[in-house]
Amino acid sequence: MSKSFGKVQAVRSVSLRIQENEFFSLLGPSGCGKTTILRIISGFERPTAGDVYLRGRLANGIPPYRRDTNLIFQHLALFPHLDVFDNIAFGLRLRRLDRETIRQRVRRVLDLVALAGFESRGIHQLSGGQRQRVAIARALVNQPAVLLLDEPLGPLDLRLRMQMQIELKEIQHRVGTTFIYVTHDQTEALTMSDRIAVMRDGRIEQIGTGREVYEQPRTRFVASFLGESNLLEGPMMSATPDAATVQVSGQPVLTPAQESVPQGAVVAVCVRPERIRVFPAPGPRPGEEACENRVEAHVQSVIFKGASIEYRLVTSSGVSLLAQVHSDGARPLAQGAPVVAGWRKSDCVVLAE
Repeated sequence: MSKSFGKVQAVRSVSLRIQENEFFSLLGPSGCGKTTILRIISGFERPTAGDVYLRGRLANGIPPYRRDTNLIFQHLALFPHLDVFDNIAFGLRLRRLDRETIRQRVRRVLDLVALAGFESRGIHQLSGGQRQRVAIARALVNQPAVLLLDEPLGPLDLRLRMQMQIELKEIQHRVGTTFIYVTHDQTEALTMSDRIAVMRDGRIEQIGTGREVYEQPRTRFVASFLGESNLLEGPMMSATPDAATVQVSGQPVLTPAQESVPQGAVVAVCVRPERIRVFPAPGPRPGEEACENRVEAHVQSVIFKGASIEYRLVTSSGVSLLAQVHSDGARPLAQGAPVVAGWRKSDCVVLAE
């Protein structure tokens, strides 16, 4: 499907199949079309071209209030004059369900979101995380086929946001409802999602599990947007059935075999910082570390991050490298120290132009 607002094309030929009971995330920078897709699925926008199917049924002409979806925004829009029970029951009363059915459904979702006993609390008496759970309960009580979440954890502080990521995934697992989640936060997407669609400029760059999009990015954008990465550029020099060689500023870099990349083609070799080992010069003894790729460098900066130490290195040929190593209690290498940086051939992902 596609969606244009005047001359602005917000969504460009996007095709998705999201499975029942899946936690699916749309990940990308602001303005890439994530929220527009969510609004199209919910019925608040109509696609300029293409179709939306919910459980096999064409949904293009179905208004939002008749679609089997619920949408949670970043701003929760809870009713401040109603208590927790009445906030959750609001939609059920609009549907004119009987009092006992409403009571049972509200109690059930309160148990799901760990708010049993909070029925009579006012919204102003709740913490940010508790308000978040009330909004989720209010959406789930209608038993939608799909729950759509537009950056709902954005207003929370870091610690609470991390806690809610785990809780949200557990709620989704218990309920079994399909969640479609919009975020620009890579950690959120990796923590919660069964699959992730990485978006850029209205298009989908890659769809896969968190491990797939992180460890096997298909484009430079995915490699650089999803976590830190070293992108080493150069021409493809040679290839054998077992390996390929890319020339990076005069330094040969061994990568896995690349059958589809012609010799001479300019490529980028992606190496994640945690894959790079750093040794004091002159480096490890033979057989101590199986790194097919080794370069001489010096330490430009050292950043202590608690569980890890981040080294910014500059090689003898002027190439910058970022390395992240576990903080094992040993004294960090000093700024300016000569080192050898090494990584395995299998740690390389080749990204063609």
